[in-house]
Amino acid sequence: MIYITGDTHGRFERIEAFFRRFQTSYDDILIILGDAGINFSGARYDSLKKRLLESLPITIFAIHGNHEQRPYTLDSYKEKLWHGGTVYYEEEYPSLLFAKDGEIFDLNGKQTVVMGGAYSICLLYTSPSPRDGLLSRMPSSA
Repeated sequence: MIYITGDTHGRFERIEAFFRRFQTSYDDILIILGDAGINFSGARYDSLKKRLLESLPITIFAIHGNHEQRPYTLDSYKEKLWHGGTVYYEEEYPSLLFAKDGEIFDLNGKQTVVMGGAYSICLLYTSPSPRDGLLSRMPSSA
């Protein structure tokens, strides 16, 4: 089964409640349509969120939004093929996958192309520095 949600912004209480209500397995897929908030708060806090998500009986397939750092900018991520397309993952969290932009995935016989990200209004209110990761959350021009 495939389930879809969006804009969790690092708050996973309703997702935890969903898994308590429905019996899912790692064969099931939860697609988070941007702004999962998983690579946002820094390594220590993000690892708590990742451990929580990895403990849930489902595969998380996240499409990045403008409120998280892109996995390819973090050294801990690797690439692998999954459902016909390339995903980013960390060995410690094998059921937490991030889609690579421009890839085509076959999900239950349906092909879909992934394009995540959005321009962030945050740029209007701050002067981004390399330290805050804001620029790494913007879509590329490629």
